[in-house]
This record gives sequence, C-alpha cells and structure tokens, in this order.
Amino acid sequence: MSLSDQFAAYTAWRTRLSACIGELQTWLSSNELSDGQTDLRLDNLLGRLREDRLNVAFVAEFSRGKSELINSIFFADYGNRMLPSSAGRTTMCPTELLFDAGKSPRIELLPIQTRGSNSSVTEYKRFPEEWTVVPLNIDSSESMQDALRHVSETTRVTPEEAQRLGFDLGDPQVSLYTVGEDGLVDVPRWRHALINFPHPLLKQGLVILDTPGLNAIGTEPELTLSLLPNAHAVLFILAADTGVTQSDLAIWRDHVCNGGTGRRGRMVVLNKIDGQWDELKTVEEVDAEIQRQADACAAILDLPASQIFPVSAHKGLVAKINGDQELLVKSRLPELEKALSGELIPAKREIVCENTQSEFGDVSRRARDLLDSRLRGLREQLSELTELRGKNKGVVEYMMGKVRVEKDEFESGLQRYYAVRSVFSTLTNNLFSHLGLDTLKQLTQDTRESMLDATFSKSLAVSMKEFFERSREALEKSGKEVSEILAMMESVYKQFAVEHGLKLGAPTSFSLLSYQKELDRLEAWCETHLSNMVSLLTHDKKNITQKFFEEVAIQVRRAFEHANRDAEIWLRAIMAPMETQVREHQMQLKRRLESIKRIHQATDTLEDRISELVTVEQGMLNQIDALDALVARVGDLLQPAEPQQLAA
Repeated sequence: MSLSDQFAAYTAWRTRLSACIGELQTWLSSNELSDGQTDLRLDNLLGRLREDRLNVAFVAEFSRGKSELINSIFFADYGNRMLPSSAGRTTMCPTELLFDAGKSPRIELLPIQTRGSNSSVTEYKRFPEEWTVVPLNIDSSESMQDALRHVSETTRVTPEEAQRLGFDLGDPQVSLYTVGEDGLVDVPRWRHALINFPHPLLKQGLVILDTPGLNAIGTEPELTLSLLPNAHAVLFILAADTGVTQSDLAIWRDHVCNGGTGRRGRMVVLNKIDGQWDELKTVEEVDAEIQRQADACAAILDLPASQIFPVSAHKGLVAKINGDQELLVKSRLPELEKALSGELIPAKREIVCENTQSEFGDVSRRARDLLDSRLRGLREQLSELTELRGKNKGVVEYMMGKVRVEKDEFESGLQRYYAVRSVFSTLTNNLFSHLGLDTLKQLTQDTRESMLDATFSKSLAVSMKEFFERSREALEKSGKEVSEILAMMESVYKQFAVEHGLKLGAPTSFSLLSYQKELDRLEAWCETHLSNMVSLLTHDKKNITQKFFEEVAIQVRRAFEHANRDAEIWLRAIMAPMETQVREHQMQLKRRLESIKRIHQATDTLEDRISELVTVEQGMLNQIDALDALVARVGDLLQPAEPQQLAA
C-alpha cells in the first residue's frame, strides 16, 4: 500500500472513530446518562480527533535534494515541481505545507525583522496582520511555482542588523552569512512560511515541514526545541556524492538524533544515487557502490544499514510524471515510501489510540457505573415492593419508615461529602500555587533581572541553571499535592462505597513526569547551546539573555501551560464520579420512598407498581446492552492493527 493509500486509510479509520464516539455522546445525552463534565470531555476528544495532524519534517544541509524529495513523494501528480528545486540554496526559511479550509490557497510569510522581538513564531501565528500574504493560483502550475519561489528570497542588511537578528557572522568556516564588498550581509528575507494548499493529503491532516540548512536551523531554535521534536517523522537527507559531511553530522547530532537513535520515525535518506549510475558498469557493480556508500553513512551515524534509504528523488519525480515504471523502480523511491508509510502511520495511529483510550475508557466506565447504580437501586426497590405482597398496612408503614431512615442517614453523611469538597478545594489551590503561571511569571522576571545584572559570564550560567532548578522544584511540589489529592480521593471513594454502596472504582491517576522530562530536555539544549563556556565567551550578554527568553523560557512556559490544562481536566475528572453517584443515590432513595408512599396511600396498586418497575428494569437492561455495543465498537477501532488493516 502506497503512502497516499495508507494515509487515506488512516484518515478513514480516524473518521470512523470520531463517528462512533459522536454516536455514543448523542446516545448518552438522549438516555440521561450525560452531564456537563462528560460532554466537555467528549467534545475535547472529538476536537482533538478533528484537528489531528500528521507532521513530517524534512531536514538536510543545503543542496541535498530535500525539496526535490518532497516534490517526488507528495506532488508528482501535479505534473511538475511545486517547491523550487535547483542547485544551491532554495528553502531559506522553515516552511510548513498544510491545509486550512478557513483560508484561501496562499503563502503567508513572516518577515525576518520579527526576530528582533521577544516573540516566537508560534505566538506570531495568532496575529495574521504580521504576515505578508501571497495568493496561490492553484489552476496554474507556473503561477504557483513563481509564488513558491518567495521561500528562497534573501535580503541584504548591515552586519550589526544581521547579528541583532541572530545570524552568527563570527565563524570563518561558515560561508552563508559573509560580508560582501558593499559591507552588507545576505540573510533570509522571511523568518517562516506557511503554504496553504488544497492537496488531498494536506486536506486529510498531513503537515510537511521543509527546513533550511544547518546555519538557518541554528538561528531559529524553535525548530529544534518544538517543531522537530514534535514531528511524527523526520527524514534526514544526505547526498550520495558527498556522504556525511561535518555539517551533516552536526545537524544529525544536534537537531535530529538528540542523543537517541532508537526513536521511531527518524529515517535517513541517501539521495542522488543517480550520480552513481554508470553505463560502463554492471547493475551489480553500481548497486555495490551504492551499498558501500550507505554502509559508510550508517557507520558514521551509528545506525544499522537498514535505516539508510538510497534513492534518486529527481529520477523518481521524472518517472512518476512520465509514467515510467522501470525508472521509478530504479530510483528506489517506492522502497522509501513503503518504509515511511509502514513506520509513520502505525506510530501515529498508536499515539491517537493511547490518547483516546484513556479519556474514552474513563467516560464509558462512568456511564456504565451510572447505569449499574440505577439498575441496582431499581432492583432494591422492586425487591422491597415484592416483599410487601400479602402484607398489611403496618408492614408498609414499617418499610416506609426504614427507607426514610436510610435517606436521612445518607443526607447526614453528605456533611462529610461537603467537607471533602472543602478540603479538595484547599488542596487544589495549593497545587496551582506551585504549578500556576503566576509563579512561573515571577520566576521568569527574577531570572531576567539576575541575567541582566550579571557581571561575569559564569553568573549567566548560574542564573539559567537556577531557573531550571526552581521550575523543577515547582513541578516536584505540584507532584506532592497531586499525590495528596489522589490519596484523599481514594480514601473517600472507598468510604462512600462501604457506607452507602456507591460503585466508584478507583480515582483517575495523574502524573507530571512528562513535563519533568520536557524540562530535562530544554535544560540539556540550553547547556549545549547557551550556557557552555564557548557561547558565554563569544556572545554578548544581552544576546544570550534574549536568546534564553525567546527560545528556552517560552518553551518552559508552554510546558507549564499544558500541565495546568491537564491538571484542571484531571481535577474535574476525579471529582465528577463521586458527584454523579451522590446525586444519583439521592434520587434513588427519593424514588423508593415515594413509591412506598403511593402504595401506602393506595394511589397505586402494588401489582401495577411492580409491573411498571419490571418494565423499567428491562429498559435498563436494554440500555446496558446498547452501551456495551457502542463501547465495543470504539474498542475494536482502538485495537492494534497492521497497516494494511487500517482500511478494513
């Protein structure tokens, strides 16, 4: 199955999953099994599935054929190159290809001058007026090619302006940013490009990230701190005629591998193998030459040779456009596409399944527990009425008094429930006093002041280290509050289950470990790129401070924002089951008492009431069967599947 077919199958699977969850949400609402919290959680789940994206990043040094590879894999059906591809530098700024139905086909370009501010590209995406918009005429390939060449544009600035914008002019080995005879420096004209294009795969949620070479990557650390780590697949492209150069190795170690080659979705492409094709050599000799080059690259990158994919992107593109199957096979492009689809789609599906399973499982268990509770209460009521057959009025009065006492005892026990809510509120406030953004804002301000006041380079490193230590301490204190909340709720769940027969199960757990890991990753990047002695000695204090807050502190804030959001969702989820069960138990006791009252007052005959409850019982059993069937359908979709089974 091709990458396009595989992705289409994945999209169809995701659509079926959304439809089943939406059907359950409607069913819960129509059967009075939903509440505000359940609706909110299912809405969030459906929203995430709707906005699901598959991010594929292409990373390479200049002139490795990266843009040509994107053209050959994704845009060959258009009969021509979409992205500019020629000798030398073509992509000068990070470029995202995606589709947003709310916008017309266009290129949005963020001016390079915005790097002089303290805002990231992600923040600028909220302000469309800051971007230059170039319309795309999708009916003309020539017009589109002209428009797409904007990503290759450069502008000339003074050396001082270049350094202010973060371009390093001090390395004599770097020829990219050099001062010309006119005293000016060539730098990218644009900081970031967004190409909104109605390609079938992009419509289905694929996002392609085309990155510039080493020097441009280094000047936009948001790539290495956020965009690349969050990509579901990263294709690292080498050229067969050069092998692994020093700049290739630097990109691999610093921006792709990040110290771990075992991560799924990281693939190495050895491009331009057509340069090895030689009519004076046999096919076997050419293949052996290509294999030797692949083996050499694998050894340098410390990878198994099976993770190196030799291809000719150019010949693959030509073959697809001309319908030349023999040339396509010779280009080896289908082998790469097969590996990409086999690696990428199942990994992405697994992530979606894990994220969906937890949330959906909790919601469906709550609904089933609520139905079980209703059925149990109804059967208790039915049992009580059945026992009244043939009994005199005094027995009926005794039974009514017994239920009334039970109801009074439960309502008396509710004082403990209200006390729990009060303690819960206090612990929640304690949690957000550590985890909240106000605390982080104060820490950021203190760190900025200490860095600007620093007189020695070492003081800058100390300030950065202290920032991470205090951030980590805030997470650790938050973790203790989470543990205390969880322990209290476990105790309360058990107590209410024993004393009142409420079926609560175990409270949902929560961990801040992923955010602690994110801090570790950001601190490691900071130590490598900012607080090492070379950076401290060769860069201006103000420049390092600006970089730290533009590139690192903002990512820490984003991690805390996500932690706050997830903590709020968890706190609502952990209290909601008890609130629902308490409310349901109150209603059941009220119904039991009213039912016996009606029998006592002879407003209903006993047999009529028993017959009515038997009918209601059967309706509840039917509801349970319907719920189990709906949950099973979603469960089947969340089961692990081979790639070829996605379309089933």
